[in-house]
Amino acid sequence: MSKEGKIFLVEDDLNFGAVLKAYLELNDFEVVLVSDGARARSVFKPKEYNLCVLDIMLPNLDGYELASFIRATDSQVPFVFLTAKSLKEDVVKGFDLGADDYITKPFDSEVLLLKIKAILRRNDRNAIPLLTETKINIASYIFDTSARTLSKGELEYKLSPKEAELLELLWKNNNRVLSKDKALEKIWGDSNYFTARSMDVYISKLRKYFADDTRVEIITVHSSGFILRVQ
Repeated sequence: MSKEGKIFLVEDDLNFGAVLKAYLELNDFEVVLVSDGARARSVFKPKEYNLCVLDIMLPNLDGYELASFIRATDSQVPFVFLTAKSLKEDVVKGFDLGADDYITKPFDSEVLLLKIKAILRRNDRNAIPLLTETKINIASYIFDTSARTLSKGELEYKLSPKEAELLELLWKNNNRVLSKDKALEKIWGDSNYFTARSMDVYISKLRKYFADDTRVEIITVHSSGFILRVQ
């Protein structure tokens, strides 16, 4: 039984993939290695892994498409891109898809290991509700912090850990500005340009969830942060 967790590693360079798999296993991870994007899509199982590490330039199905499939199939599992694609637009696209990190090759194996462990620690913390209330009324919605769901009648959204924690922070600052830097440090552990872009994606998702009730707004305050306003 793996002490650290189970990793889904998708890498088309078999030699590199085997070396990385061995290194992670030496550090007490269980690793499933797949070298083909389409194959990875067919064998991936939701709630099976603690983390996914994805190359982008994969045969038959690229890493971006695979990440979209994984996110649609399992909204909870964190994933990182590990790739030679280093252009700014590639990095931004990766974070826009919900990646927890984007690591370019070549890289330091020890740094990768530390990043993986940091993501897993954050994910564990996100599983614990920040608020004492388990169910919160937000206009016509019910936010269940324990189950990480946002529901309105028969409509229910299952929130990812980051979506749930971000909504909790917004609620705790209800009608007050939630500092963008504070939220980034709390949830992402960093406040750089790319994590800020990732946060913007999650804000957009939350806005879509609340689209059916005009009494709920998430307002962007330029250069400061966001306000959850509930009328």
